[in-house]
Amino acid sequence: MQDWQLYEYAIIRIVPRVERGEFINAGVLLYCKKEQVLICKTHLSIEKLKALDPETDLDLIQQHLLGFERIATGAKSCKSPIAALDKALRFRWLSSTRSTMVQCSPIHPGYAQDMGHAVDKLMAQLVL
Repeated sequence: MQDWQLYEYAIIRIVPRVERGEFINAGVLLYCKKEQVLICKTHLSIEKLKALDPETDLDLIQQHLLGFERIATGAKSCKSPIAALDKALRFRWLSSTRSTMVQCSPIHPGYAQDMGHAVDKLMAQLVL
């Protein structure tokens, strides 16, 4: 049986109108140093997003979320120098503070035996 491992996570937020500061949660970014795991899962609730701003560019936001996922996996196809960094640096870059339409919450710690299950649980509790 695996031991419990410390992980760090941040919630990916969509802020359609940055000046208003309103957001919806749209994903989870999870990193475990010991297991060398970086997972990014996203889900965009169009209904919630339209409630905040009916004029939101959905295609643009979906492209940004896809970019997060590609960078997290280190996909060579995304043609980003960030995707070529190691997992710890990709996590730090993705979760860094920014004032754009796609932002991350502060980083939080957690403990789990299975990182896949942990990210699914966080998605269910905080995003879906």
